[in-house]
Amino acid sequence: MIRPYLLAETNWKHLTDATVDLAILPWGATEAHNYHLPYGTDNIEADGIATEAARLAWERGAKIMVLPTIPFGINTGQSDIFLDINLNPSTQLAILRDVAATLNRQGVKKLLVFNSHGGNSFKVLLKELGLEYPDMFFCTSDWFRSLDKTKYFEEGGDHADEMETSLVMHLRPELVLPLDEAGPGDERKHRIHAFTEGWVSAERRWSQVTDDTGIGDPRKATREKGERYFRDVTAKFADLFVELTALDIDDMYA
Repeated sequence: MIRPYLLAETNWKHLTDATVDLAILPWGATEAHNYHLPYGTDNIEADGIATEAARLAWERGAKIMVLPTIPFGINTGQSDIFLDINLNPSTQLAILRDVAATLNRQGVKKLLVFNSHGGNSFKVLLKELGLEYPDMFFCTSDWFRSLDKTKYFEEGGDHADEMETSLVMHLRPELVLPLDEAGPGDERKHRIHAFTEGWVSAERRWSQVTDDTGIGDPRKATREKGERYFRDVTAKFADLFVELTALDIDDMYA
């Protein structure tokens, strides 16, 4: 059955008289995720979460459209990891500019970049687009920062960890190898403490940070944990989608 809130599935017949108040652009990456998760993990998560949140919002009357997921992200720190595909920030800006131009020309004035990859950073790029299209509203989200992970998962981490492993177990279990084949996801910390304290930053050189490309022990992951987290994160984003569709961009502040 066609889902009319997914651009990749709907058709011209359904769209001839359609109104879209909010476009949602999922953006992932293609990169190694330890030994047990697929290279497309970020895209699987982006597709799954954005689609379910859109369904919930659509059923509440939100006029939204989820665009096809961009499958490549910023992977400049992983240039020596085989087939990790990199898009430079300038390339991302060029893509966003073309998407924004299309939406603006066709009267869609709100765009949410639904980020699914920690290496991506859209805030500065959207500031530039905001100057070019002052009548549009741009925002970006990181679904993986939207909930307190400690309420769902025992182990920390930020890449192929317990949280991501549990999610993919829920969304695409056939793509997850047995967890006894996963690496431990150990992370080496920077020798300069200011970087680990968070007030100085530099891109991580992945091959120096981790031996198995993971950061965070995935071995306590379960499908049930992933399902619970998925339910809560999609409900939270459904609320956001509904609020954004109703937002008056000329009167956004109380």
